[in-house]
Amino acid sequence: MAGRRQPSEDAQARYLADVVSAAKFDELLAAARSAEREFRDAQAASAPLPEQYALAKRLDAALTEAMRSAYAAMRAEIGPRGYQDRIYRRKAMAKPAVRALRAEAERLLTLREAHRLTGIPPRPGGIGLPPETPAALAAH
Repeated sequence: MAGRRQPSEDAQARYLADVVSAAKFDELLAAARSAEREFRDAQAASAPLPEQYALAKRLDAALTEAMRSAYAAMRAEIGPRGYQDRIYRRKAMAKPAVRALRAEAERLLTLREAHRLTGIPPRPGGIGLPPETPAALAAH
């Protein structure tokens, strides 16, 4: 269409980065499912707390990467003009394909936040500085 502004180089670069990230979505989602299965199995087997903590952190990282990839897929579906033109982006957000991708991304975000709030066991070894011993207090 004549007179339509073309996306800038920055918008094109961000779009291509999102396309690359979106291409990994299925692989990242499978990794998140695998991490969740391992974490749930460790919980069911009453594994030691340090092992559960490590698996919970792995699940958190996997959910984060899958969620970021889902949001990148949504932005890639909108196209490079969506990075600069807010009206174009708002109209594209109403398309069924974009709405489905956004719903999946928000589902993963909700899973990650619920896991962070209730699923990660306490950090092994305590939090903060170790308590001072009486000998260390006398040295001051």
